[in-house]
Amino acid sequence: MNYKGPVRVANLSKKYGVRKYFFASTCSVYGFQSKLVNEESSLNPLEEYAKTKIMAEKEIKSLSSKNFCITIFRFATVYGLSPKMRFDLVVNGMILALWKFNKIKIMRPGTQIRPVVHIRDTVKALILAMEHEEEIINGQIFNVGSNDQNYSVYELAKRIGDSSGRPYTLEWYGEPDKRTYSVDFQKINKILNFKVDYYPENAVKEIIEALDDNIIKDAPYTRVIEWWEHLHSSGQV
Repeated sequence: MNYKGPVRVANLSKKYGVRKYFFASTCSVYGFQSKLVNEESSLNPLEEYAKTKIMAEKEIKSLSSKNFCITIFRFATVYGLSPKMRFDLVVNGMILALWKFNKIKIMRPGTQIRPVVHIRDTVKALILAMEHEEEIINGQIFNVGSNDQNYSVYELAKRIGDSSGRPYTLEWYGEPDKRTYSVDFQKINKILNFKVDYYPENAVKEIIEALDDNIIKDAPYTRVIEWWEHLHSSGQV
């Protein structure tokens, strides 16, 4: 799904005359970094998800031509209210736990850095690219997020809990997470004039209200691995 699927779609797109192909990659390709990284920095993927994204990036980018515009977006970890909710992503998962248990879980050690970005801002970035001149974005890689949303996981938990207005406790769990990376997002700001409009505090309000109003639910399909395991065990895939 992460490698062969998007490469196949890219090749078919080029074959049938699609002008632009945008590939959704991830800042997870940076893995562990001790300093601020940008699109030119060396990659250090620590998990299969990031490794397969890099494989797809390389093959898709090689298809770039004068008549086929390829642009790769390395998104920070996305959060915020969406018709297809993901509660297995760090901000959304913390908000769900806060809503259900008045508790926010922090994967040890809590000092690991994660850049995050609101779903509306990711859509904004894609629209800006769609409307931009092809010769400027063709063959380019853009980190999508903002420098002021490189948070430690502990800081994220505090921001979410404090902005909710609810009583809460913090709970550490799991083995130490080896991934930590601060990402520089100046390139997309300079070339596409992209700036974020939303912060985790916005997501706290909108997600809690949607849960209260039963607009969204805590269900297996909101957690990718759990949902695929269900589909597989039930014979649906």
